Amino acid sequence: MQDYFYALADYIDKQLQNNENYLCQLAAEQSDFVRFNKGKVRQPGSVEQRYLEIDLIKGKRHASGQLTLSGDTRTDYERVTSLLSALRGKLPYVPDDPYLLYNTQINSNESIGTDQLPDAKDALTEILSASQGHDFVGHYASGGILTGFANSLGQRNWHSRYSFNLDWSFYHDKDKAVKSAYAGFKWENAHFQDKIAQSLGELEILKRQPHRIEAGQYRVYLAPAALSEILQLLCWDGFGLKAQRSKESPFLRMLEAPAQHLHPSVSLTENTEEGIAPTFQAEGFIKPAQVSLIKQGIYNQALVSPRSAQEYSVKTNGANSEEVPTSLDLAAGEFPQANVLKTLDKGIYINNLWYLNYSDRAACRMTGMTRFATFWVENGEIVAPLSVMRFDETLYHILGDKLMALTAEREFILDTSTYEARSTDSVRLPGALVEDFSLTL
Repeated sequence: MQDYFYALADYIDKQLQNNENYLCQLAAEQSDFVRFNKGKVRQPGSVEQRYLEIDLIKGKRHASGQLTLSGDTRTDYERVTSLLSALRGKLPYVPDDPYLLYNTQINSNESIGTDQLPDAKDALTEILSASQGHDFVGHYASGGILTGFANSLGQRNWHSRYSFNLDWSFYHDKDKAVKSAYAGFKWENAHFQDKIAQSLGELEILKRQPHRIEAGQYRVYLAPAALSEILQLLCWDGFGLKAQRSKESPFLRMLEAPAQHLHPSVSLTENTEEGIAPTFQAEGFIKPAQVSLIKQGIYNQALVSPRSAQEYSVKTNGANSEEVPTSLDLAAGEFPQANVLKTLDKGIYINNLWYLNYSDRAACRMTGMTRFATFWVENGEIVAPLSVMRFDETLYHILGDKLMALTAEREFILDTSTYEARSTDSVRLPGALVEDFSLTL
């Protein structure tokens, strides 16, 4: 596919007229999908798709469009010619774009992933065997994701990764279920079996009479999946330069004097090097291996897209147009995962959160609901499931002055989104012990 994409780019080069330039990006995948319900395969399938987006540029004017590639050279050349003609016809009628910025320094690279994925039948055998006799509901996706970039200056970039993602729940009754996930690049059955065993153990506890508590402040443990929901909310305008300059960022108190800080153990990085997202973006800029967003509790730097760089006269650091992290990394702490329950002593073990939103964006205060297998802990032991509760808390407490510890062990979580295509977003993070966490309902 890489050679085919480069041949298409060479063909586009020859079609340009009158000082035109172009940027083009390929998004392709070869994926297997399986949906499970009641412990059985309900919907198996596979997807092979290839989309080419072309941005035709003349001066400060540009127009973009997308086409589907068939894999047949003659057919695809005809489609490219037709799209270029349509875009060329639009250029006289679009205004100049004052914030148009694309890479004019040729910086070609390639990053080719190794395919270590299990055969789909083998993975299904392991999944069905492990979930036998239980109401297992979930979704399995596996395969290669391919991304390419080319422009009229001769730059060529290629990125491929092969990953799998199993997202599942063991359902008990009504709103009672245990949710978990297993994702990676190489299937390790022992690790998968450990996750299944943990889920089934929690399922047994979930069958007990629910414990009810009053609204108030409690010591809690936020498992990586729960903490991930909080970080994903922060990604909405949290780390981009545009949001900061327009005063929409929830981190305003960290940016303006006197600045508030998070706990010194908190370091957040856009870690492209260890994620699965491409190392380049749509305008041809190369992403740094890491961009330090928050360093030892202090806001360090923003994600800067080419458009923001042009608008605010700063240098881009290869961020996407939304200025949203795609490979977010929260540094590990030093606290052993095995000691969580003992240290929690009397409090709440939160596996998942959902329905998160800001209750006070400027104060980085958020609200949401506990979800799936949230447990009441007494004397360092899980004793009962907890009824659904709403929380309302600020990040300056959760990862600030109320943070007790981050675990030494971390989890790699892939975004399960498959809208239009499989997502390449990921997050790597520990769990967090938090004191005086506010539950309101």
